[in-house]
Amino acid sequence: MPRSAAARAAMDHLSADRRWAALIARVGPPRLGIDRARGPYEALMRAVAHQQLHGRAAEAILGRFAALGTGGFPTPEEVLALPEHRMRGCGFSAAKTTALRDIAAHAASGIVPTRHAARRLSDAALIERLTQIRGVGRWTVEMLLIFTLARPDILPVDDFGVREGYRLLHGLEAQPKPKALAELGAPWAPFRSTASWYLWRAAELARAGVVHSV
Repeated sequence: MPRSAAARAAMDHLSADRRWAALIARVGPPRLGIDRARGPYEALMRAVAHQQLHGRAAEAILGRFAALGTGGFPTPEEVLALPEHRMRGCGFSAAKTTALRDIAAHAASGIVPTRHAARRLSDAALIERLTQIRGVGRWTVEMLLIFTLARPDILPVDDFGVREGYRLLHGLEAQPKPKALAELGAPWAPFRSTASWYLWRAAELARAGVVHSV
């Protein structure tokens, strides 16, 4: 199914609920911004580098780190061969250096699959495999599934923005708990990645003062 057709199918499915229909009419078609150029290994490395840092600071560190590779972003083998002080010199903390080296080790052993190999693995299998890695939690893998691997049916129930968007969409006083949101979001399948994107937009609209609720 072409992306435009997939987007239309998701919009039509969600718009069966009048609240969703109003939000979709306000925001427009989904624009998930899938990064099809990077594989899981680089996406995970970049995600960990960004943890607890401002975006610009993380990108500056990643720029110095990328320069250590002989042909672009350092390969797993290049990372494992780097002395720790070279990675620390890029600006990574000791904890992040350990986490990045663990990602590299798991990529070198095949636990972190290539983009091609990932196609043969289910969402649940990828979450189970990749959360074994130091510094990689379920949310990080869910972002990989949505924005790198273009998996269409991911609902990151632990994400603050997703839960806040649901609260606003339904005019609730409190956000739903993750377990409750998983149940509430079941009818959005098989388009829960698109639903998540719209809930993020709802939260952004409220923060920008465009609307107090949707």
